[in-house]
Amino acid sequence: MNCKPSSSQYIKHELTPQMYNFLKELPKCEHHLHIEGTLEPELLFTLAKKNSVTLPNDFPRSIQELKSKYLTFTDLQSFLDLYYVGCNVLITEDDFYELAMDYFNKVSKQGLKHAEIFFDPQSHTSRGIDINTIYNGLNKACLEINEKQGITTKVIMCLLRHLPVDECLSTIDLASDLIRENKIHGLGLDSSEKPFPPELFKECYSKAAAVSANVNNNLRLTAHAGEEGGPDYVSNSLKHLNVERIDHGINSYKDDLLMNELSSRKILLTVCPLSNVRLKVVKDVGELPLDTTTQLYILDLVGPCKNGV
Repeated sequence: MNCKPSSSQYIKHELTPQMYNFLKELPKCEHHLHIEGTLEPELLFTLAKKNSVTLPNDFPRSIQELKSKYLTFTDLQSFLDLYYVGCNVLITEDDFYELAMDYFNKVSKQGLKHAEIFFDPQSHTSRGIDINTIYNGLNKACLEINEKQGITTKVIMCLLRHLPVDECLSTIDLASDLIRENKIHGLGLDSSEKPFPPELFKECYSKAAAVSANVNNNLRLTAHAGEEGGPDYVSNSLKHLNVERIDHGINSYKDDLLMNELSSRKILLTVCPLSNVRLKVVKDVGELPLDTTTQLYILDLVGPCKNGV
């Protein structure tokens, strides 16, 4: 089977008010959301001032300058460079609560019914922030939005693949109680995809799964793959990490056997078209193999990935 996406141009339709209202009112589920990536410039500068965090000299100096920077990303790394600076302003439990509530208050007006939230503990524990401080702040917001709006949530801890494997293993140790108590519902893998293939993290995934299995919890496993990396990053995530979901996965179409495996195993791909365009993975949405995955009955879940990206 030829899994190459169609060469036809993506047709841009003007969104009518009726279609806008229809889409806005549709109930929505968010499966690919990096909570630190939702940090708005307004909150970033507010927390930097509150927590006496000095931003780098080359960092945008105003809200408007930072918003403008968001429109000029050249690749994934150019986004991550700003992303990790933003993480530095998050210090207290209230900071993480406010971060999550800002996100929830926005998307609750857009029909959100369920959100599965990625967070990157290593971005914070490396600065001396206790993992429970992070979790407690996020969980407080999750409980509050459920009580007020009925929105349900799951929390997924991600490992940063650009960091040494030993540090990732230590992060599993730090999170072990949260995993045992079923407070962390999933394990993911994110950050710069290349040159950090999934098989490097086989021991990390096995260790986390063992912690969960010891108390009969069902820790769900996912991984970012096939965005910058080729289809081998996807197939090796399935083989070595035993994931049941792939985040992004857009390069899977380059391998017919892989596409058939994804289809037969009903592996969910959490595709983020607007992120792929903003980060120059593709020039426009028409380059993405969305038609191909739909034809093969591979499950696609389309989301923003990060705030505005």
